[in-house]
Amino acid sequence: MKTLATANKLALLGGKPIRSMPFPPYPIIGNEEKQAVMEVLDSGHISSFSASRQGFLGGQKVQAFESAFAGYHAVRYGVAFNSATSGLHAAVAACGIGPGDEVIVPPYSFTATATAVLHHNAIPVFADIDPVTFCLDPRSFEAAITPRTKAVISVHLLGHPADMDQILAIARRHKLKVIEDCAQAPGAKYKGHLAGTMGDCAIYSFQESKNMMTGEGGMLITNDSDLAEQARMVRNHGETVIAGEPRKYLSHTIGWNYRMTEIEAAIGIVQLKKLDRQNDGRRELAKHLLDRLPAMPGLRYPSEPNGIHHVYHVFGMTYDEGLVGVPRKRFIEALVAEGIPVGSGYPRPLYHNPIFQDRMAYGKQGCPFTCHLYQGTVSYAKGLCPVAEDLCTRSALWTFVARPPATTDDMDDIIRAFEKVVEAIPELKENNHETAIR
Repeated sequence: MKTLATANKLALLGGKPIRSMPFPPYPIIGNEEKQAVMEVLDSGHISSFSASRQGFLGGQKVQAFESAFAGYHAVRYGVAFNSATSGLHAAVAACGIGPGDEVIVPPYSFTATATAVLHHNAIPVFADIDPVTFCLDPRSFEAAITPRTKAVISVHLLGHPADMDQILAIARRHKLKVIEDCAQAPGAKYKGHLAGTMGDCAIYSFQESKNMMTGEGGMLITNDSDLAEQARMVRNHGETVIAGEPRKYLSHTIGWNYRMTEIEAAIGIVQLKKLDRQNDGRRELAKHLLDRLPAMPGLRYPSEPNGIHHVYHVFGMTYDEGLVGVPRKRFIEALVAEGIPVGSGYPRPLYHNPIFQDRMAYGKQGCPFTCHLYQGTVSYAKGLCPVAEDLCTRSALWTFVARPPATTDDMDDIIRAFEKVVEAIPELKENNHETAIR
């Protein structure tokens, strides 16, 4: 006997949708965040990066946030930034990377993972990803290493940690720096280790869509005192600053203004206290989905093998058009028509973007690709990373709404919509065929 959900006609084809109301808005902003912001405003000190006795290291909130975030990860240093993009650039610079050098990055990530390398005049080299975790494939990483390779940026994507045992072993063999991009994975764990605590340094994002947020903002963590000091100089106009001493206006390297405000730091202190609870909420909602979503050949849901603590920044799935017999675009249209926000994830691997295809990062001369210091022949050809290209063009499915303040009742709507669409695959095949003929 068919359920009510499966008996209904697809909304895409004129039926009634499963859900007509939007999912609960995100981020969650409580009274604690509001009070923290008002305390900063009432103090009159919004930035406090100044020539005062603070030593140009940031105000009380910034330094408290850095200390709390480093403490959460049990590392020695935290360096706050105005964005994770700024933090990634600072990490590349602090690792001593520059013109002529190569850094291996995955192509299935936000653009800053790769452009942070260009920011310091080095060359991004792309290695493919694992089709299950969406994170860097260690075998592809090792195959991409050349004598010019100086570092790798390993991204813990969608909240799932990368295979750090293999990545670290490869990096050590080749004497490479390891930068962990944890923008989507604060609080995730790999074999008991928090994401970001295994490499030379790590970067986190606090943009408002992230698992913990300050609106905009980022953090670098490390146990390396020299790396932390270099990152602080990049953040603060290249100036060397000693805590407790007056500012000397001595610039020792090229630096930028990548500073976090006291308001962002105040929000971050509050959000950090809520991070584990918020991640637990994401995991509970994900488990609810995983226990109840319909099984179908060609549709694969997130996995969490032993030793992995996934924090589900995104509930990421894969879809096999060949097995299902319906184009991914049509399957997504059917779910969206039922009121479920599902998308196809990143639209293209990073090297398909014009900046890499045209090799025009700076000016009109093709720098840094044409820099005389660069002796490599990096490829950005189509087909370079087939797993990433397949995810972008045919197989990835994402939904962002499996997160608090959404509830299991909201997840039940997702489940009913998937059930309805899966049951109607024969109808979608027939309708899609008729549409193609017309």
